[in-house]
Amino acid sequence: MENNSFIVRLATPDDDIYAQQISEETERSAIARGSGISKRPVNSIIEKIHGGKAVVAVSDNGQWAGFSYIEEWEDGKFVSNSGLIVSPEYRQLGVAAAIKEEIFRLSREKYPDAQIFSITSGLAIMKLNTRLGFEPVTYSEITTDEHFWEGCKSCVNHNILEGKCRCNCLCTAMLFNPSKN
Repeated sequence: MENNSFIVRLATPDDDIYAQQISEETERSAIARGSGISKRPVNSIIEKIHGGKAVVAVSDNGQWAGFSYIEEWEDGKFVSNSGLIVSPEYRQLGVAAAIKEEIFRLSREKYPDAQIFSITSGLAIMKLNTRLGFEPVTYSEITTDEHFWEGCKSCVNHNILEGKCRCNCLCTAMLFNPSKN
């Protein structure tokens, strides 16, 4: 997918060179926004890239512009669209929308029967999800896999999540159910 000054595509092992930047920007972004973005370790990002479960946006001159990945839960019953991050230089240029569309396409291609979920505190992502057919749901409608919830431990709002017995938090859970679309 091309759009002006960037390309969004399936990430390949050649994109490992961006993993450190992606990890650092994710953490910086969470701190700057005071939001619940979970940390993404470099080795986890590389694992997603090598597993064919990530998309990357790269500028025409080879700079990293954005990233997102998918993860399978409960033997393919659920797939999460996660880790969407855009480099500050490429924000407000449509990179996030292009990545979101591509990661959603990849999710549907790899897991056509899975329910796809996304958890976010950002209005822009909620709007993108809505355009793709996601609907807001309670946390009880997404995965119960403990490993997924472990990822929330690095979030600044983890105490809220646990205090509410994982029923809700400051993030909104959104679900795409292929049987409804």
